[in-house]
Amino acid sequence: MDLTTIISIVVAVIVIGYLIAVFNSLVSLRNRHQNAFSQIDVQLKRRYDLIPNLVETAKGYLKHERETLEAVISARNQARAGLDSAMASAQSAGSLQQLGMAESGLQAALGRFNLVVEDYPELKADGQMQQLSEELTSTENRVAFARQGFNDAVTDYNEYKQSFPPVILAGLFGHKADASLLEMADREQIQKAPEVSF
Repeated sequence: MDLTTIISIVVAVIVIGYLIAVFNSLVSLRNRHQNAFSQIDVQLKRRYDLIPNLVETAKGYLKHERETLEAVISARNQARAGLDSAMASAQSAGSLQQLGMAESGLQAALGRFNLVVEDYPELKADGQMQQLSEELTSTENRVAFARQGFNDAVTDYNEYKQSFPPVILAGLFGHKADASLLEMADREQIQKAPEVSF
């Protein structure tokens, strides 16, 4: 074997090795952000399961607040449908945007619910209500943490996929579209205290 043949073989092995490394990195990063979304799914389902219990506990005290209770349940159902849609469509940009908007609606409904609960000291003192509220708060923290992990994984995937030279190879390996972040719609409105007028 002459020197040019050996150099050609070494270069071919290096190029093939690099292509394999890029492919494996893309797959690994995609799987990480998909797994991170599964963590969001688990926490959101936990929250969706807690909300009816919370509303059921409050029903006896909030007989005159039926509209608020119905709004919470309706918002919960919309958010659940948004999550199911996002899971079914492999977290497409549109489905993640829908989920974010539904989650924002649920947050707003829960905010109104919490304001109403403040007007009923005996409800706030109820042991089951306190426990459910504590679990919901804990779950909200887990949702925020899972969402942050998902968005970090999506960012890592997109950054690697868009960097050079993987940007040239990503489309060839089936990684055409960028992954979408999960952002809550109307973040500014969520951060402001709700306006209440009587």
